[in-house]
Amino acid sequence: MTSERTWRKSSYSGNTTDSACVEVALSDAALVRDSKNASGDVLAFSAPAWRSMLSWLD
Repeated sequence: MTSERTWRKSSYSGNTTDSACVEVALSDAALVRDSKNASGDVLAFSAPAWRSMLSWLD
């Protein structure tokens, strides 16, 4: 489910391997994972839930 997705990490996270960051893959849902543990658990959000969460950041 997660291997065929394109994962993106924030440019604000830094380029070191020990930086704490999450990665997001978008398509019909938003998947979020820990960038340091790519094979670990993934949180899935519906598109409306993801948009709602992002609206709080503006």
